[in-house]
Amino acid sequence: MPIFAITAHFMIDSSPTKTSIEKTVFPILFALSFSHLLNDTIQSLIPAIYPVIKTNYHLSFSQIGLITLTFQLAASLLQPFVGLYTDKKPQPYSLATGMGFTLIGLVTLSQSTHFYTMLISVSFIGIGSSIFHPEASRMAQAASGGKRGLAQSVFQLGGNAGSSLGPLLAAWIIVPHGQMSIIWFSAIAFLAIVILTYVGNWYKGFVLSRSKKSTIQTVVNQFSRKKIIFSVSILLFLIFSKYFYMASLTNYFTFYLIDKFDVSVKTSQLYLFIFLFSVAAGSLLGGPIGDKIGRKYVIWASILGTAPFTLLLPHANLFWVGVLIVPIGMILASAFSAILVYAQELIPGKVGLVAGLFFGFAFGMGGIGSALLGKLADRTSIEYVFNICAFLPLIGLLTGFLPNIETKK
Repeated sequence: MPIFAITAHFMIDSSPTKTSIEKTVFPILFALSFSHLLNDTIQSLIPAIYPVIKTNYHLSFSQIGLITLTFQLAASLLQPFVGLYTDKKPQPYSLATGMGFTLIGLVTLSQSTHFYTMLISVSFIGIGSSIFHPEASRMAQAASGGKRGLAQSVFQLGGNAGSSLGPLLAAWIIVPHGQMSIIWFSAIAFLAIVILTYVGNWYKGFVLSRSKKSTIQTVVNQFSRKKIIFSVSILLFLIFSKYFYMASLTNYFTFYLIDKFDVSVKTSQLYLFIFLFSVAAGSLLGGPIGDKIGRKYVIWASILGTAPFTLLLPHANLFWVGVLIVPIGMILASAFSAILVYAQELIPGKVGLVAGLFFGFAFGMGGIGSALLGKLADRTSIEYVFNICAFLPLIGLLTGFLPNIETKK
């Protein structure tokens, strides 16, 4: 109820004031977070329905991986270009437009009866995501009032909460009612379009107000181009480790549980929900903690700190699997907000480009990881895949090579 009340508040008065430009605008942050929740709820329906379509259409793990790869590539390749363009020419209403693409994909996916039409459908959803994330990240920073880590964490909280809802909704609605029931979720897309239109109204006023002021805070650094490229490369390796491991759990955890412990599809979806809900809970931690103690320390702890739990997971019984996925999700989730804001401070003035690059790379790694892991599962076993992926968080050791960023406003 509080989110809807806040949404109603900014719908009534969406014009920015002097105070809203200089201080954290929580109604806008919560509206962006809620829109992120709606957007990622729709996206999370894709992996959540895999057990259903795999059975109904006799798909292989490789084909499941290709569906994810198509979605993730569509969601990733355009993002840096969208971010680069909106850095130069902000587009207040692009988020609502992107949600329109998502709506088209959602409707066509509910009607798809062939593997290739499924690929086309998920590509539309991916395009909507590629339009949404870079500019939404810019809007979150615009509303941050200087608390960048907090703003990104609030924004990420909505997305990760939405991702956790997909398996739950699939277990409650799609599994009993079938693939056609996906079309019911078009109401979510319509709601998001309405909210994002009002957010666009606020952002349009913010851009106009900012153009008349010269006191907006910016972050500068004095690192060489070579040092920046090296640091960004390390950050991308960390994103690789995080999202390859996330791909194994998001796309194949249900199959792992069904294969190893002989649980039902519905039970496996509930376990996936527990993991994704833990991811949502952990996403709120990294940003504000990074604001206080430094983002490098958060990145170090959130990637490498996951390793003990991931190494234990393949050897645990069903009870301990349910226990271990909670700290794995919470610790791993705290990384992204810290990584994103660290990169934005490393490359000041390129908020949209950095957001597009890192969101896009994250989605791309998730898609490539899903395809490769699906192929590996077909050739070996799903249990073997989880044994291999358990070592990925050890890549977090590379965090030691990142410079300590000292910023000045």
